[in-house]
Amino acid sequence: MTAPIVVAGTDTGIGKTVFAAALAGALDGYYCKPIQSGLEDETDSDVVRRLSGLGAERVLPEHYRLKTPASPHLAAEIDGVTIDPERLGIPSTSRPLVIEGAGGLLVPLTRELTYIDVFARWHAPLVLCARTTLGTINHTLLSIEAIRARAIPLLGVAFIGDENSDSERTIVTLGRTRRLGRLPYLASLAPDTLRAAFTAHFDVNDFLKDAP
Repeated sequence: MTAPIVVAGTDTGIGKTVFAAALAGALDGYYCKPIQSGLEDETDSDVVRRLSGLGAERVLPEHYRLKTPASPHLAAEIDGVTIDPERLGIPSTSRPLVIEGAGGLLVPLTRELTYIDVFARWHAPLVLCARTTLGTINHTLLSIEAIRARAIPLLGVAFIGDENSDSERTIVTLGRTRRLGRLPYLASLAPDTLRAAFTAHFDVNDFLKDAP
């Protein structure tokens, strides 16, 4: 089994799924979204199938597919589903596996369990996705503190959005972590443009190193 990489975010709606698609494609690996909340529109797994360039078989099925578009704990309650943490294991794959969380790190999965609790149990290397807009310094540094408090290996921060060199530099300095790169907003979001942007702004080998 190849070591998995967890992709987590500082918040929801920051472009984490697009980044996960780019990373999974660059690694020629697999992708897994353990819990999907909301099924009416394109799901995160659908986005990865469309953008990563990977075969459909490389996008693994979700452990839980919840109809209600809400936080997993609430969506599960509304749907009459009980999320069992023991089901949230890491699939065994022959190539690198990218596992995407939901929203921020402390998103609740049940009334007693958050996503970061599961990440701590896995103890897999984690990439923290952060936006570059106002407020990102606080949100990202708080997320880094939560990761380190649980001894989760942090590979570094992947920024998403327009360049903000001061915020990016401040985060990696105060957070004592690596800047992995920045994925810019793309006017045309397609497999080829996403692949080119990732290649131009990231070094895929950085994701295969041990956490500093």
